[in-house]
Amino acid sequence: MVSDDFKDSVFGRKLSQHSGINELMEDLGHALDDSSEMIMMGGGAPALIPGMEAVWRRRMEELLGDGRRFEDAIGLYDTPRGRPRFLETFAEFLNRRYGWDLTAENVTVSLGSQSAFFLLFHLFAGPDGGGRMKKILFPMVPEYIGYADQAMLPGMFVGRKALIEHTAPHRFKYRIDFETLNFADEVGALCVSRPTNPTANVLTDDEMQRLADLAVRKNVYLIVDNAYGAPFPNILFREARPVWNERTVHAFSLSKLGLPATRVGIVVGPPEVIRRLGAMNAVLALASASFGQELVEPLFASDEVLCLSRATIQPHYARCREHVLKCIAESFPDSLDYHVHEPEGAFFVWLWLRGLPLHAKELYRRLKKRGVLVVPGHYFYPGNDEPWRHKQECLRISYVQSPDEVRRGIRIIAEEALKAYRG
Repeated sequence: MVSDDFKDSVFGRKLSQHSGINELMEDLGHALDDSSEMIMMGGGAPALIPGMEAVWRRRMEELLGDGRRFEDAIGLYDTPRGRPRFLETFAEFLNRRYGWDLTAENVTVSLGSQSAFFLLFHLFAGPDGGGRMKKILFPMVPEYIGYADQAMLPGMFVGRKALIEHTAPHRFKYRIDFETLNFADEVGALCVSRPTNPTANVLTDDEMQRLADLAVRKNVYLIVDNAYGAPFPNILFREARPVWNERTVHAFSLSKLGLPATRVGIVVGPPEVIRRLGAMNAVLALASASFGQELVEPLFASDEVLCLSRATIQPHYARCREHVLKCIAESFPDSLDYHVHEPEGAFFVWLWLRGLPLHAKELYRRLKKRGVLVVPGHYFYPGNDEPWRHKQECLRISYVQSPDEVRRGIRIIAEEALKAYRG
């Protein structure tokens, strides 16, 4: 137990202070360990898809029956950048899929993509040695909750407020405001998630190309978080093709394939960036996590991962998406000033309760008391402190639970929203 007079460092205080991502993961862990029937509509954990669980069981059996492959996967250190064979396989996989010209020197493995972003942000931002503070620019917020508290120094993040386009009754979509996106040389990198977590927005191919061209023109990097996107796990409900050039860095993850506990992130980028990430990983973790790489390597070598993403993962979430939208339409009266972001990818709905009389944080607390966990929207604005009531009016809602749980959860959210409006 730490005494009341415990003196921590600035670094320690920053990493251990209250944060949205810590609250999210604490809620998730306590709810899973709780005997009560909490409806988990807040976390980013993937669904337990029987077809994918069968694949991982098959791969375990293959590893156990293949000489010393299993023992080597759990008992030997790999290089800080990853298993050499996996790096080569992954580069060749992307080359076949997109016609890129990658080698193993373009690929590194991290302990989950969360840690990869911590390293990337501090590689491209912070004091530059010349007295300037380099920054990470989020071209459109809201953005992923896990980015918000990763900056070790104040002023490292800049987030630009999204434009709001009303697309249909009770529907809307965020757009990048390219008219105001110009920036000075203090920016070291741009960062977007695609699909966007939390909003389920999928930036168009044209928007991505404009960002990639801007990065080249400004001599900065474009970091793209593909945790839910193309080519795997392909939780996309519209077409989306990744961009690639000498200023692009892509981050992938095994989590949404159904392997969150393996903690394997994959970063693809220019060799100099990849070399530096590998060196940073050696300092922080010595080596990469071997087991997840060994488990999935044949699926990338054979392109089976594409088939599984297209035929098993994407259809599962498409059915879940249609179900949650039906539940919302049934539970929320037309008279309520609610709006759902166009659900173009991932497995969230982003609910905007326009004119909500109370802060979304208070609505979150009321829902938690009723056994429904969501995430209040104000956590999703890294680098943007400007007053905007919209931040306090939104919730991120996951829909990976069973159909009955989703129906009950949405009904409770609608009931509490109506109570809030009525005072």
